[in-house]
Amino acid sequence: MTIVTELDLPEFDYSAPDLTGEVYHRRLAEAAGRGWLAQGPLSYVVLDRESGEFFLRSRAAAFPGRQIAELFGAVTGRLWEQIDANILNQSGERHRRLRALVGPAFTPRAADRWRPAMRGFLQELWDAKATSCEFVGSVARPYPALTVAAVLGAPPQDAPRLHEWSDWVQRQFDVRALATELPRIERAVAEVYDYVEALLAERRTAPGDDLVSALLAAEEQGDRLSHAECVNLVLNVLAGGVDTTQAQLSHALRLFAGHPGQWALLADDPGLAARAVQEVLRYEPITPFTARICVEDVEHRGVVFPAGTIVAICAERGNRGIEAGEEFDITAERDPRILTFGAGAHYCLGANLARAELEEALAFLAPRMPDLAPDGEVGFGGVEGIYGLQSLPLRWSEPHGRP
Repeated sequence: MTIVTELDLPEFDYSAPDLTGEVYHRRLAEAAGRGWLAQGPLSYVVLDRESGEFFLRSRAAAFPGRQIAELFGAVTGRLWEQIDANILNQSGERHRRLRALVGPAFTPRAADRWRPAMRGFLQELWDAKATSCEFVGSVARPYPALTVAAVLGAPPQDAPRLHEWSDWVQRQFDVRALATELPRIERAVAEVYDYVEALLAERRTAPGDDLVSALLAAEEQGDRLSHAECVNLVLNVLAGGVDTTQAQLSHALRLFAGHPGQWALLADDPGLAARAVQEVLRYEPITPFTARICVEDVEHRGVVFPAGTIVAICAERGNRGIEAGEEFDITAERDPRILTFGAGAHYCLGANLARAELEEALAFLAPRMPDLAPDGEVGFGGVEGIYGLQSLPLRWSEPHGRP
């Protein structure tokens, strides 16, 4: 057996400031061309699907949220409290119990019940007279915030605040942000804790048909959910369900603007929306690197990863490392397994809700935005945490008739 520290590995710097757009894809492809493993600044980078699934599913590997926080000195206050309580950082029986309590709210059937509301939000955001927009600010940012507000039972006018908090709280997974913007992240966490407490108090006196009311019912049963667990589950949903969908929807429209034939196919047949979403998720995952820490010595492919070793599973290479994987094609027959939502015990709880939001958005927009094309330079974000877009100027033609 060879210890991983003894390997001569190619280097891949996932914190490089110019690592966006096609530069990012090209460098990853070059690294993967030299093998399934690379050396990153704080971790090893796993570059194929087989090994990615192995580490994501391994019980000997856990999410290293606490360890990363400690590296950057975030070991006190509300941010540490949130990291320590985050369902991502739980394991064993407690993790199973928490997922069992919140899971029913995120089944495919549960997600489907919010589709009429999603369509209503899209209609509210749509300007039928326009033939151009900055898409991130106009649609991608407000749409998932409105949806998550509805799921939680929060007032729709709170959606802008929910988006801002989600954006900042999610930066706990971004090593560059932890190094440079820690006080702002900590302030956002404190603000969202206060908001969730107020929302719980309101729903306790006036319960509704929403996730918060359901969690409060479980809390009142005493032995199922503590108050602190209830607060942190709501915070997890709020933080994890807005910025991620915004980023994925923004990339979806960017991809289709660059592939007009694919967009025309979807416009002609909105029933392709589910396949289109699957291809967007595969081709441009907005969680490019998912970290795991080995909690004991792990052996894989003849290599020993000692306890304490951190690996970053690259969903981008895992998803693209298939036949014709570099082609964006919503009609292609592909293996449905992708790494965008993770795998194993910590598979993303909100995956079904996110898919429903994306499907409704693409089915709504494609017939209304014929001849979709870029209308200026794309503002890319970084790939260290959630890989989103800061701006996406688009233009299109007036549709022939009303969709």
